[in-house]
Amino acid sequence: MYKGIMANKQFLLPILAIVGSVLITSMFVVNVPSIMAAKKPVGKAFPSSEKCKRCHLRVFEEWEASAQSRSIVSAPFRLTLDRYIAQADEKDRAMCFQCHAPHITEYPELLPQFIKEVQSKDPHMDGVGCPQCHLIHDVDATTHPPVPTFQLGKTIFGSYDKAAENLAHQSEKLGLFRESQFCVTCHDSLPETPQTAKDLPDWLGNWKASQAETSGKPCQSCHMPEAVDESANGEKIRKVANHSFPGRFGKVRAEAVELDFSSTVKGKTSQVDVTIKSLVPHNLPLPHPGWSRIVVDLTIKGKNLKTVYNEQRFYQRVFGRKDGKETVFDFEAKKVLQDTLLQPEETRQESFTFPTPKDAPSMDVIVTLTYAPVHGPQDFLKAIEQDAPLGQKDRAFRTVEIAQKKTNVLLKKK
Repeated sequence: MYKGIMANKQFLLPILAIVGSVLITSMFVVNVPSIMAAKKPVGKAFPSSEKCKRCHLRVFEEWEASAQSRSIVSAPFRLTLDRYIAQADEKDRAMCFQCHAPHITEYPELLPQFIKEVQSKDPHMDGVGCPQCHLIHDVDATTHPPVPTFQLGKTIFGSYDKAAENLAHQSEKLGLFRESQFCVTCHDSLPETPQTAKDLPDWLGNWKASQAETSGKPCQSCHMPEAVDESANGEKIRKVANHSFPGRFGKVRAEAVELDFSSTVKGKTSQVDVTIKSLVPHNLPLPHPGWSRIVVDLTIKGKNLKTVYNEQRFYQRVFGRKDGKETVFDFEAKKVLQDTLLQPEETRQESFTFPTPKDAPSMDVIVTLTYAPVHGPQDFLKAIEQDAPLGQKDRAFRTVEIAQKKTNVLLKKK
């Protein structure tokens, strides 16, 4: 029989070819859909926080008021992104999104869509929403900055014990959600690309050696303070984490420093010695964005409460480009021209000398510590004003008080 078949091989070969083609085609048809099905559409893998709102109203409202909810909608970010993309290599254009919309790491092929969402000024997707944090399963601390690993599925990760049973998703407690390492993935430095300098210092400073960190107080202890409330609508009240992430905006800034000063009148001149003690375990302010700075303002008022002297000093990191010129865009920076940031838990002394007010029985001494509004090239500031819906009233132009102390100093007897 074998000999008979081989004798008719000219007839058999075309049949085998057809059969082989069918088998290969069948394998292809079966496998392609399964491969495509393995990756959900981005809107399914990372659903909008609006969907979480249905069951987690309290958390949603806190998040909605936070900086995280505006990570891809603010005018400064939108204009900075445009500036970066215009000069970045195509393969590096996702850099900003690694923190401002970290799910780009799972969908790098959708970068053009991410960019269009930002440029639309009304994105339908979240930048940093509920799933962008609560689908993180691990953090690779060996990279710089550390890189989060997402586990996409029906399990939501967090720090709660005994999560309530529900039909929306499964829940799993991870210790990672109570560790600073979780936050450092986005709050330590820019991802390294050919456009960013590898030798620039980190944003946080030596936070690992701080008293707060070594005593077991991670980032979350201040920026996600505990309260007693319900996690999901109608759930039993218990300890929960606040999701407004207070920092520059929020009550936590009033606990960031201790401010004190003393005044000495020396005839025609006077001196004010200011002590500023940072209570936070990281640099203050963080030097990202590059226009971040804190202002130490001394105001002296004399007769009829008229301001007779004013001096300001800045706590900031001034970046320099390759050509040595200043820049507030740290992706352009190749060096640091000046660094006056308050170091973690540092105590800083400042002395001001000024003319003693004339013909005044006393003087008012006012020392104020504030977060400064955005600064930078005039074309950039003008573009923000024109792009922001509120113009000059946009929060980017707002001065935010951290602390203030004042006293009246007697100059001469009445």
